Amino acid sequence: MKFKFMSLALSAALIGGLATSAIAADPSVEARQALMKSFGGAAKTLGGMAGGGAYDAAAAEAAKAALIAGAAEIAAKFEMNVEDPESEAKPEVWTNWEDFLVKAKALGDAAVALDVASAESIGAGMGAIGGACKDCHTTYRAAK
Repeated sequence: MKFKFMSLALSAALIGGLATSAIAADPSVEARQALMKSFGGAAKTLGGMAGGGAYDAAAAEAAKAALIAGAAEIAAKFEMNVEDPESEAKPEVWTNWEDFLVKAKALGDAAVALDVASAESIGAGMGAIGGACKDCHTTYRAAK
């Protein structure tokens, strides 16, 4: 159980850490940031339930749906290589585009596979979601 909680905490920190305090100058970068922020909100909702918070089936389904829909938007949101001081995307996103898309698909696959029928099943699946996020961020997200 301690390992599951640690995985959930790591997932929430990784996804939640995507939110930036400054606003991007370019609308496409701002849209990418909003997408990442939506992942953070979904992960926070699911992680809260898995970590002992009140289970809410409708909220869990909505968070799962947000992850699935958002993962499907990653390619379109990142398609334009726009430079913006507030962007945390490394240039490798575009120089390794196919690998980036593979990593985006891994998030979508993990979200589709997530069983949100109970807090326990959410906890069991959050490691895959956090792992997909970490795998992409390690390669394609610049530290700020």
